[in-house]
Amino acid sequence: MKLLDEFKAFAMRGNVVDLAVGIIIGAAFGKIVSSVVADLIMPPIGLLVGGVNFTDLKIVMKAATETAPAVTLNYGNFIQVVFDFVIVAFSVFLVIKAMNAAKKKEEAAPAAPPAPSKEETLLAEIRDLLKK
Repeated sequence: MKLLDEFKAFAMRGNVVDLAVGIIIGAAFGKIVSSVVADLIMPPIGLLVGGVNFTDLKIVMKAATETAPAVTLNYGNFIQVVFDFVIVAFSVFLVIKAMNAAKKKEEAAPAAPPAPSKEETLLAEIRDLLKK
């Protein structure tokens, strides 16, 4: 029972929950970026390079037979995945850069002086009374 309690305490810690949320959102973001790349960015690039669809680019290493499919080296799919990665990495970079800029502005803002402690307030009152 103690092991189960320790696991529950571990799993419910803030860092683990934050990590799980980050992974789920990251997976959803990855699907969105993949769609943007495949549906919006790659068709114009393919048109610019002569109507080539990158995912169809491959080298046939062994032709298909009646009993076995062709053995291919799908380098076009690799190019597609690299484009996806570069766009995701650049997007994450821009988000982190914006967060750092916001944090820097927050740090640059002058902080209000702390309120005087009770001791300081009492000493100021004593000083004022002594002056009178």
